[in-house]
Amino acid sequence: MNILVYFTFNNLMHVIDIAIIWFLLYKLIQFVEGTRALQILFGVGIVILVKVVSWYIGLVTVSWIMDQLITWAPIAVVVVFQQEIRRGLESLGRRLVIRRARIDNSKEHQLIKSLDDALQYMSKRRIGALITIKRDGSLDEYIKTGIKLDAYITGQLLINTFIPNTPLHDGAVIIDDDRIAVAAAYLPLSESTRIPKELGTRHRAAVGISEASDAITVVVSEETGEISITQAGDLLRNMDQESYMNFFEHQFLVQVEERTDNHWWQKIGGRSK
Repeated sequence: MNILVYFTFNNLMHVIDIAIIWFLLYKLIQFVEGTRALQILFGVGIVILVKVVSWYIGLVTVSWIMDQLITWAPIAVVVVFQQEIRRGLESLGRRLVIRRARIDNSKEHQLIKSLDDALQYMSKRRIGALITIKRDGSLDEYIKTGIKLDAYITGQLLINTFIPNTPLHDGAVIIDDDRIAVAAAYLPLSESTRIPKELGTRHRAAVGISEASDAITVVVSEETGEISITQAGDLLRNMDQESYMNFFEHQFLVQVEERTDNHWWQKIGGRSK
């Protein structure tokens, strides 16, 4: 039997078609993993299954009801999951953007030194902190919620901002370029079920802003002094000085063009489950 007869252009197109659909389904499941959207997708799957079964065995009324649900479901999904849809489109857009090469790294060196000074001081004294560093995507809607500082970045200023019972210690500091743009900013809270229950609002806000933008966020736990970093919806916990310095140097001291969705740092400690 000559198997070459199966290698036609039409068959090749069918294979490509199926491969694309499976890839899109895989990315969709990967995107909604650990969120309320995954539960809704399971619900939609059950509705479709009930529809098929009811049609097959002749349950006319049940089949009609399932038809109505399936007809109106797309509108409901857009309304209920508008935030998730927006995040997905923003994430897709970021993956198509190539970051410009950097030549002068003096600002980045100052940023890393300031972060290191502040993190070492606050971690040892268990001073809670939430620091978001803007990358390519806009953070304007979150910057508007904070108190404007527009100050030069230093470790001392970051420390003073988060000293307990001071006016600016609640909320997040947002760093834009080489300036502390605002303090006491409000960040979106993640609804991910992958975040360990023992973690509080700061960590949920850190994951939330990483889901909504390409920003990098650093968290210091006021309970344990543990340092964590979030990026692209991932939470990397319990980072020592060597780990976070390696992360900062790779992310900020970029000498060649690279894509913004680089996740090499997952190798340091793995993703939180």
